[in-house]
Amino acid sequence: MQRLTLTLVSLMASLNISQGADPSITKKPFGELDGKAVTEYTLTNANGISAEILDLGGIVRRVHVPDRDGKMGDVVLGCKDVASYMKDSPYFGCITGRYANRIAKGKFTLNGKTYTLATNNDPNHLHGGEVGFNKKIWKAEALVKEGEPTLVLSYSSPDGEEGYPGNLSSVVTYSLTKDNGLKIHYKATTDKATVLNLTHHGYWNLAGHDSGKTVLDHELQLHCDAFTPTDATAIPTGEMRKVAGTPFDFTKPHKIGERIGAENQQITYGKGYDHNFVINGKGGTLRPVAKVVDQGSGRVMEVHSSDHGVQLYTGNFLEGAFTGKDGQVYQQRQGLCLECQRHPDSPNQSEFPTAELNPGETYEKTTIYRFSTQGK
Repeated sequence: MQRLTLTLVSLMASLNISQGADPSITKKPFGELDGKAVTEYTLTNANGISAEILDLGGIVRRVHVPDRDGKMGDVVLGCKDVASYMKDSPYFGCITGRYANRIAKGKFTLNGKTYTLATNNDPNHLHGGEVGFNKKIWKAEALVKEGEPTLVLSYSSPDGEEGYPGNLSSVVTYSLTKDNGLKIHYKATTDKATVLNLTHHGYWNLAGHDSGKTVLDHELQLHCDAFTPTDATAIPTGEMRKVAGTPFDFTKPHKIGERIGAENQQITYGKGYDHNFVINGKGGTLRPVAKVVDQGSGRVMEVHSSDHGVQLYTGNFLEGAFTGKDGQVYQQRQGLCLECQRHPDSPNQSEFPTAELNPGETYEKTTIYRFSTQGK
């Protein structure tokens, strides 16, 4: 009888099946920003999966998931303290906005009026400007909803902030689902015509953020038949180019490092992969985007989203410039980003899905990063 019980426990552990733990949320201080307290919330689901999230920028600071042997590991890159997130972070784990990714030359025209934004990624505007949503303290509400730990973050951006029009009210809701997904739901409204593009900028390493390994051996599949090539400043040319026959074809699984050094102008421009891919299917419907597998640990991450594009970024500019959390010095290509988004520079690209948001409309989308394991 004892042997049978041990066998069942081992089987449950290998399948990541809950052994009766209650979902929970805890919180603790994480320093200060300009005299205001920053709080870290830890969400844990019934299976023991956990995510640590700051009210500063909605930063997902840690995500602990098991490998194929049940050993928990933190699979996101991050900083050690508030000062590092403000000064050193390459947007680790945060909400980027108002407009994620780039707007050409920091300008767009809406309803006949031209708006000028910061060119903080010379010569272009990047991720909302000098003080984007990643550097704001959001109002937080923590609760367990329908058996899932949930953190609701809200921020009101005033008209003219970082050059954007309209008083914008944004709500970003994180939850850990019963099937081990980190679910992110975005919702926003405005009182004046504006443009909006929110995303999660997590850097993933399924071998573990502290493994010392790059993501070049991670296998990636993208449900994307086309990508948007760019000029030398990472602004899309307006073309939606088929991936077939190029190093950008991940319609079947390939190791990220397999073709990252290919003789290809687009690879050269980004020093690797730093491109927006067009998600197959209809925008506004939740559908498969990507699957990432680390054969060494057996960890698997599947991405679903209702957005239109996804930015694949392979940490090309991580070059050991600073020390992150747990004393880790992150090197080039030690993290992988999959940022679900409207296409870059959409306000200036008439052929791309619109990024406009008008009074009376609601901006709404969902992205899920779901974790599991596979055998050798």
